[in-house]
Amino acid sequence: MTEGLADRYAETIVSRSRLVIVCLLLVTLVVGAGAIVGDNGEGEIGQFETDSPETAALEEIEATYGTDDALVAQIVVRDERGEDGDSGDETETENESSNVLTRESLLESLALQQAVRENETLNATVDSFAGIENVVATGAVFEDRAAAADGPPDTDAPTLDEQIEALESRSDAEVEELLATVLDPDGDVGGAGGDVDPTEFLPTDYEPGSTTADARITFLFQVDESGPDEEPQAAYDAQVAIDSMVDERFGAGNPDLDGDAFVFGQGITDAASSSAVGDSFAIITPVAFVLILFVFAVTYRDVADVLVGLFGIGVVMAWLAGILGWLEIPTSQLLIAVPFLLIGLSIDYSLHVVMRFREARQGTLEDDFGARETGTDTATATDGEGDADVGLRDVRGGMRVGLASVVLALAAATFSTGVGFLSNVVSPLAAVQDFAILCAGGIVATFVVFGALVPAVKVEVDDLLEGRFGRDRQLPPFGGAGVVNRLLAGGATLVRRAPLAVVVVAVLLAAGGAYGATGIDTEFNQADFLPEDAPEWAKSLPGPLAPNTYTISDDVAYLGDNFQERGEGTQTQVLLRGEVTDPATLVALDDAATSVGDGTITRRADGDPAIESPRSVLLSAAAENDTVAAALEERDTSGNELPDEDLAGLYDVLYEADSEAASEVLYRTDSSEYESARLLVSVRGDAAAQDVATDSRALAERVESGAPVTAVATGGPVVTAVVQDALLETLVEAFVVTLVVILAFLTLLYWRRYGAPSLGVLTLVPVVAALCWLLGTMAVLDIPFNSETAVITSLAIGLGVDYSIHVSERFVSERERTDDLERALTATVTGTGGALLGSAATTTAGFGVLALALAPPLQRFGLVTGLSIVFAFVACLTVLPCLLVLRERLSRRVT
Repeated sequence: MTEGLADRYAETIVSRSRLVIVCLLLVTLVVGAGAIVGDNGEGEIGQFETDSPETAALEEIEATYGTDDALVAQIVVRDERGEDGDSGDETETENESSNVLTRESLLESLALQQAVRENETLNATVDSFAGIENVVATGAVFEDRAAAADGPPDTDAPTLDEQIEALESRSDAEVEELLATVLDPDGDVGGAGGDVDPTEFLPTDYEPGSTTADARITFLFQVDESGPDEEPQAAYDAQVAIDSMVDERFGAGNPDLDGDAFVFGQGITDAASSSAVGDSFAIITPVAFVLILFVFAVTYRDVADVLVGLFGIGVVMAWLAGILGWLEIPTSQLLIAVPFLLIGLSIDYSLHVVMRFREARQGTLEDDFGARETGTDTATATDGEGDADVGLRDVRGGMRVGLASVVLALAAATFSTGVGFLSNVVSPLAAVQDFAILCAGGIVATFVVFGALVPAVKVEVDDLLEGRFGRDRQLPPFGGAGVVNRLLAGGATLVRRAPLAVVVVAVLLAAGGAYGATGIDTEFNQADFLPEDAPEWAKSLPGPLAPNTYTISDDVAYLGDNFQERGEGTQTQVLLRGEVTDPATLVALDDAATSVGDGTITRRADGDPAIESPRSVLLSAAAENDTVAAALEERDTSGNELPDEDLAGLYDVLYEADSEAASEVLYRTDSSEYESARLLVSVRGDAAAQDVATDSRALAERVESGAPVTAVATGGPVVTAVVQDALLETLVEAFVVTLVVILAFLTLLYWRRYGAPSLGVLTLVPVVAALCWLLGTMAVLDIPFNSETAVITSLAIGLGVDYSIHVSERFVSERERTDDLERALTATVTGTGGALLGSAATTTAGFGVLALALAPPLQRFGLVTGLSIVFAFVACLTVLPCLLVLRERLSRRVT
């Protein structure tokens, strides 16, 4: 777009403003209708797919072993009075006061189960309960049956009513005696525990044989009738309802127990996260709105201009919602950055249009031919240098000159940022492609709205206010006078006097940031997304502003520290292919299990790693089945309790004895050939996916090194780590592509327009510097650089390029007007710098306040976004002007 074309464009917008408004509002209605017509699904990070050995192994497991789609919620009952009590008491007293294995506590858990069963809505989602209370009560029932039968008892599973009745009929001493028998490692209560190890329901630090424990866990297995692609919302809602019942029975609602309990499951997590986001926005929305309005008011100092700017932002959001709907882009956490990016660009575009308009009306901007155009208003004023008789333009004349002077920069910023984000379409991940398309479409919408609609609306509004109501619309631009002007002018003086020093400092800081970025954490931890409890000042807020109490983050950490968890994200798998019937395989499994160190793989109460394998299933079956035990002893020639020959035959015996348990770890074809085996590895649910993947792969490598098999670590956390690493790699590659594309565009642009391709390189330098500063600060603040924050840091590029182009364009324009470098530099820093300051202050205030949120993702978003905006602004008003000054001085020396 040449200057002549820009001038004609501005003339068209101004002279046909009403037609422009009508046409663009009609287009807005059509585009915005997509928000109603379109059908958007939901997409999550974990649902992304990549081609990898881990994904292929998981697909093979699902096809051969089947999948365990059971929903599991975990009910933890704990009594920490021993920790909170008097430290001078004897250990015995502490143990007595810190015990959840009392008759009363166990009965309360059984009563809870019964209350859930009696609720039709909740019961519809319940498959079964499993806890130490059920094991003990079942043992009591079997004792009663044995006494009544005067012989071996009926071993049919007792009903919940039978369990409660049997336990109620016993005294505290009798229950403790029964508990001692149940928990005796060498004891037996007639099959009360079935195939379940009672210690699975007790903390990992539980002392075998003890009848006291400070915590226990009950697993709630749920069912849901929703489809495979639907959220099991009924089961999730049931978890929330049961959590309230648990609190009433074990928390403040039951002072007799004086304990504590909580429920953990995906439904609890979703409810807490949703509530925390709501509480966060209830707190920060009014604060952010007041801050934005305050900065708007200070920057514009005019109600009409503020309302026009907010109107433009609203139209951009309507376009964004419409594009999202028409293209049926699934919503995901990656898209959270898009509206913030567009709001930031909208504020920036709005301020540049309005401030250039104000400069033009006051006659401080020349048109393309260097003439001061007065229009219909012939009043005079004093310019920035004290010269009088500067002609003032009318509304339409001012907008024509102001818009023509800035539209090229807006178009260049739109193209460079739009193409830069659009480069993400090369990603193999569909969600990243959607992110790229939505960003590019929104950026174009922002240009259309603030490059055409808003100028047309402002012309009509100002004409109406001046012509009909006699309101004076001659307003000074922000930064053109007063304290802000002096501050910006001081910055221009620093740039002029010590440009090399400023550049050296900026480069050193950027180098330090780049070095710090090499050690930045790149792990993705789902626990980092759990809401945190509000600070005391927030809890003291009145009425509906006061947030709820959130303990879920502490609860997850407690689970990981004390129990072998179940449910989503708590298990990985290792798929074994090859000679799985070779006896060396079982030896390798034994060696691998003993080599597991402290890490993300959890341990049972006996200290062994919680790994289910062909070896563990075989030994468990041999302990309970004489046939399996005899077959194992027959094949064990070395006496190490492992078969040394005919492992396939032993597996056949195992299948006959317990096909369900055997099929969990072995895959036997229709021709009775053993094709593969697998390990089920329990891991900490609060650990980072990459750490879990590392430990699981180390286990697989240990097995593979000692057996004639290939071993591939897979499962939910491992695949999540693979996807996250692939996503992060894609985003980093997109960064590089974006910078290259923008560099090429700016180089060609400035070569074509000014014959100065070096300006393109200089314009991009502050963007790279700001990005390095941001990454270094993230490393110092221990903010991880993962797929979430990588998307957010793209704002540093988007806004940084926009800011840089405005500064470069204004400086070149001013240098064409005057040979005085000082005047050109001052006009650039105070004129365009004032608009950038207003834009940066507004967006930083609005989005930086998200750092006060209760939801960690919002906190990180607010902090990283605020930092990216501040760094982009500082770099563009310090580094870039210094580079431009150094370029000028070098050019003079060369010529």
